[in-house]
Amino acid sequence: MISPSLLTETLIEKQKLNYSLRDIIPLPKSVLSSDEKAFTLKAGAHISVEPRTTEMLNLGEYLANKLNASTGYGIQILPETGAPAKGSIHLTISDSDPTLGEEGYLLTISENLVSLSANKPAGIFRGVQSIRQLLPPLIESTAVQTGPWLIPAGTIRDIPRFSWRGVMLDVARHFFSVKDVERFVDLMAYYKMNRFHLHLSDDQGWRLMINSWPKLATYGGNTQVGGGRGGYYSQEEYAHIVKYAQRQYITVIPEIDMPGHTNAAQASYAELNCNGVAPSLYSGIDVGFSALCVDKEITYTFVNDVVKELAALTPGPYIHVGGDEVSTLSAADYSRFIERVQAIVQSHGKQMIGWAEIAQAHLSSSSIAQHWKDNFAQLAVQQNAKVIMSPANKLYMDIKYNDSTHLGLIWAGYIGVKDAYEWEPTTIVSGVREDDILGIEAALWSETIQTMTDAEYMVFPRLPGYAEIGWSQVKGRTWEDYERRLSRHGARLKALGVNFYPSSEVAWK
Repeated sequence: MISPSLLTETLIEKQKLNYSLRDIIPLPKSVLSSDEKAFTLKAGAHISVEPRTTEMLNLGEYLANKLNASTGYGIQILPETGAPAKGSIHLTISDSDPTLGEEGYLLTISENLVSLSANKPAGIFRGVQSIRQLLPPLIESTAVQTGPWLIPAGTIRDIPRFSWRGVMLDVARHFFSVKDVERFVDLMAYYKMNRFHLHLSDDQGWRLMINSWPKLATYGGNTQVGGGRGGYYSQEEYAHIVKYAQRQYITVIPEIDMPGHTNAAQASYAELNCNGVAPSLYSGIDVGFSALCVDKEITYTFVNDVVKELAALTPGPYIHVGGDEVSTLSAADYSRFIERVQAIVQSHGKQMIGWAEIAQAHLSSSSIAQHWKDNFAQLAVQQNAKVIMSPANKLYMDIKYNDSTHLGLIWAGYIGVKDAYEWEPTTIVSGVREDDILGIEAALWSETIQTMTDAEYMVFPRLPGYAEIGWSQVKGRTWEDYERRLSRHGARLKALGVNFYPSSEVAWK
């Protein structure tokens, strides 16, 4: 029985909080609120980790850094193990609940302690994002703010629905710096996304140094849409991006688009063209006009060299080979090319991913087709290959919100915030069932996106909804509840400095 005085005090605390455990995005699988008083993060608080491995200590430091900038408390990691101190945050790896899997976590908040446990460090990292979201929005500020820093009491048990929750950034149409990419990764991580697809080459630019074919970057990387300066990543810079993402438990998937979308490569090396003549560099946005010469053996030497270097730089298991919008090759030539490239990718210890057109070729069951339009995904699952869902009319973030959006394209219609949320991956392509789907991936093509400020405007607030579709169970999710939670995230996005689109579909708080 709760005493009347304690009940009144608890209600006052909840009024101060003005939010609940259910305000997290993506929505957790299980939320149990408590009538206990809220946890208050105070000066002198500590973070303890168990076991005291380098990885767990790094996770503790990550959380401490996120909290210290805004609180000014100088929170530190306790130097030894033992019973967690009152008023502290405890992070622990435990194998007591194997159903939590790789990314699940259990978060328990009481008046005296925040306890986060998981089977794997990735689960701790995902749970840390929930802790951040349960604190007041100004916790994300880079300047010291005034508290109180309250977390509502209760228990969250959370497991993702899909293992693949991705975002693609096109750095080929417009180039983005390493710092821009780090910012993009940070914002993905906040909403528990775990796959980062980098579109590294296209007609307008080649964005990664390949030591065996250096002109791809030094010449083919010279331009971008509109004729700007372009740019490319050194191998050291690319490796830095990969490691930066790894620290946030995000796998990088590099894409070298082929056999089409290859003008930058063909302009760099004339031998990749059937006529032996290099075309001019290109800065427009038309598609479908370029293709590697699939009858030349030098083409496969080129592909092998590129994949070999890329595989050595990429610890993740995937190489994306594009395969979309090839209008200059016969079906037989296209399939023959994809099958040879698949063998090359596999010879370097990687799984091939391609846009779903690759399913017209004979696919290994380990290859993955990424659906974006049409029904090629059906052909993929008939070959026992898995599918990533990226329907353009739902998940392409370069598509305008509405007819007044100043950035973006309209070839796939419009995608408002509600449209981006109200769809179900298992109903997109007939014959593609949940067991066939690895997950979802939202894509930001950059024909009209020149800066990270532009990117944030088109990505947010759609990305949180995509994160929820990928992570949360279908049961219990509604637009009305999501809109309420998203409205409260406006203040968080502002504290994070995100240039988000203030959609009129959301009653921002």
